[in-house]
Amino acid sequence: MQEFKSGFVTMIGRTNVGKSTLINLLVGEKIAAIANKVQTTRTAIKGIINTPNSQIIITDTPGIHKPKHKLNETMIETSFTSLQDADIILFLIDATSKEIGRGDKRILEKIKEANKKTILIINKIDLIKKEELLNLIDIYRKEYNFEAIIPISALKSKYREIIIKEIEKNLNKGPAYYDIEEYTDQTLRQLAEETIREKALKLLQDEVPHGIYVEVEKMKLRKNKKNEDIYDIEATIYCIRESHKGIIIGKNGEMLKKIGRMARIDMEENFGIKVNLKTWVKTKENWLDNANIVDKFKLK
Repeated sequence: MQEFKSGFVTMIGRTNVGKSTLINLLVGEKIAAIANKVQTTRTAIKGIINTPNSQIIITDTPGIHKPKHKLNETMIETSFTSLQDADIILFLIDATSKEIGRGDKRILEKIKEANKKTILIINKIDLIKKEELLNLIDIYRKEYNFEAIIPISALKSKYREIIIKEIEKNLNKGPAYYDIEEYTDQTLRQLAEETIREKALKLLQDEVPHGIYVEVEKMKLRKNKKNEDIYDIEATIYCIRESHKGIIIGKNGEMLKKIGRMARIDMEENFGIKVNLKTWVKTKENWLDNANIVDKFKLK
């Protein structure tokens, strides 16, 4: 009988490189917000991958970027701190890079300091020619002794097995730390907040910058008239300017209704239970530099 292995994997990379898409693919469930914007992931989200012979606890970290305020600094600190606790690091880079940019250089320095087993994942290979890929592999191979270099497109499920097998190969013998039915350490409240924020970012595009955060103020399970379980969820979307509030609500409240409808459908699918969602929008200026709020995004 094959020995059971387990371990902790940290995924790191610049913003918008596809980390959240990849963690959702690997876990097989949607646990991280995905939007075509930088800094979509703010906290270190853990996903749990269970296979017949292993349990992999994988952390998706906030993207590395130039900090502009306290929240950015906290996000970067979270990413780099998580490298110290990892058994294996997954370093995700963009295939369209022609060289090692400043952000990736900084990550490489931290990987060298941590001196952990690292797998290099080159994402978005569908956007480049084979010669460009070979050139990029050559550049990175000279920088660090990676356990493996895996070119992928995180949108294609065929790469899931390849990455998981490579991770398993580098794991040590160990126990299952979580129940095999679990796929994340996020609470339902956190997943609800993530879902609402993701829908807001997707629908608002560039109209409202990243200065929004969501707080679920009420989450209560009850039975409806048909004796079915239903979650009553009340959430507030906070923004930094009064002008943003109007954009989030939209004409006749249409935008807020759309955000709520999309988030509710997603939650019902993910939670496997009916959801009654109510959302509000409030302005909270300077929250990006408010230590009490920003501390929520620190690695626990």
